[in-house]
Amino acid sequence: MRQVSACPLPDAPPRLVTLPATWDDAAADALAALTPGEGAISLAAAASVWLGIIGQRARQVDGRNDIAICLHGLLRRRQAAPTPSVWRMDLQSPPGFILNLGAFHDPALGFDVPLFAEAAAQVARACRLLAPDAPHYEIGLSALDDLLATLGLPYGSRAARDTAACLAALLRAEVTKALEGDQRDLLALRADWPAPPSDAAIPCLAEAAATARDDVTLVPGTPRATGILASNLTEVLLGVETSGIAPAFAPVRAGRLSRAAQDRLAAAGLSPEAALAASLQGDDPLPMADHAAHTAMHDAVARFLQIMPPPPQSLPTPLPSLPAPARRKMPRLLPAHHTGMTVKASVGGHRIFLRTGEFDDGTLGELAINLPKENAAFRGLAECFAQAVSIGLQHGVELGAFVDAFTRTEFGPAGLVEGDPSVHYASSLLDYIFRSLSVNYLGRPLPEADRPDLTTQTDPRDPLLPLELPSGASPRARRRTLRVVA
Repeated sequence: MRQVSACPLPDAPPRLVTLPATWDDAAADALAALTPGEGAISLAAAASVWLGIIGQRARQVDGRNDIAICLHGLLRRRQAAPTPSVWRMDLQSPPGFILNLGAFHDPALGFDVPLFAEAAAQVARACRLLAPDAPHYEIGLSALDDLLATLGLPYGSRAARDTAACLAALLRAEVTKALEGDQRDLLALRADWPAPPSDAAIPCLAEAAATARDDVTLVPGTPRATGILASNLTEVLLGVETSGIAPAFAPVRAGRLSRAAQDRLAAAGLSPEAALAASLQGDDPLPMADHAAHTAMHDAVARFLQIMPPPPQSLPTPLPSLPAPARRKMPRLLPAHHTGMTVKASVGGHRIFLRTGEFDDGTLGELAINLPKENAAFRGLAECFAQAVSIGLQHGVELGAFVDAFTRTEFGPAGLVEGDPSVHYASSLLDYIFRSLSVNYLGRPLPEADRPDLTTQTDPRDPLLPLELPSGASPRARRRTLRVVA
């Protein structure tokens, strides 16, 4: 076990998380976000909440607690874990589990079909114990492309689609049988989903899926449960790299080869160095799946599952006949070594650092805003806003358009400007920023922003504003009527 300091939210205090030594820091962040409350937390303590409830209710039903032991083993091996509603004990949302397909494969033994079938049945039973009257449950598959990579199957191949369809069919059958429980023998209706493919790349998988389907009897009122769920923190906790049935759209993840890319190279007998050499020679050792392959995979498994996301949408293809002005402009990147300016100022007493980067011709190409004394959320918004302006400038948006849009905006902080002689007063931080940029890069000083009128007082009972002096015949009289407001 190891301990990691995790931050579930940018502004939240860090939490000390204890988890298995082989689990990554992203899993610690996910566990901190999934577990309600504050302070230190461990995987064992967080899981004991829902495992305890499931085990207690299982003992009340049949006097056994083997389901809690099974679920604990699945979690420890990162093969299955509950959805966020179970971790947070959210009774308003249906309970669910996600099965990590890649974790059921052992490099020496292959994919464990019996364990996968048992896991599907146990998580379905757990959902029933947690919420017996729920209208539906959410039991999903994930990390399909991770598994295909370990098997050496191209994502877009027919063998990959048949294997995924058999996995989906086996999941549906085992979950349905578990949810029907003792009532499933009352009616002899056969399963209403198609027969799975007769062949799969995993030994015994197609046979197991067909046998499980033949053993299903449909009981009216059995809740729907199986599907492909929206990406959530459970997948991060399980160490999933490719969500649901989606392919890996890039071979690099966090600055390194993804696990799926490494597995595909290993299956092809290539080292990373050999793959690099092949790519430099014009070959493609790691071809990525396209939209057509993703759509075909979606259609292959949708026949067997009850909860499916909409089919993947492709990006519109640009028309080749567009006139030159309508074509998308390529970004104009800043040179590696560029000039710029740095301004340290304050607006209404709030410090601001303004930094710029310039193209070779001296025009503005990059903007950075730093607000050292503001809270984390305000700082983050300012940094993102500056990045958005920089992207616009590098894609051809004129600085004057930004100046016209953001000067004279009125919100706090606002007030007198100190440290920048080109601007004396600003009605907001954005007003100051673009007034300064207008002077320094457009050579266009703007009319001074309207200042609030502090010389009149509508109600004599109102507290006096700073520097507002009462009228009086003499300084002594004014001092007698001056009120100090803390």
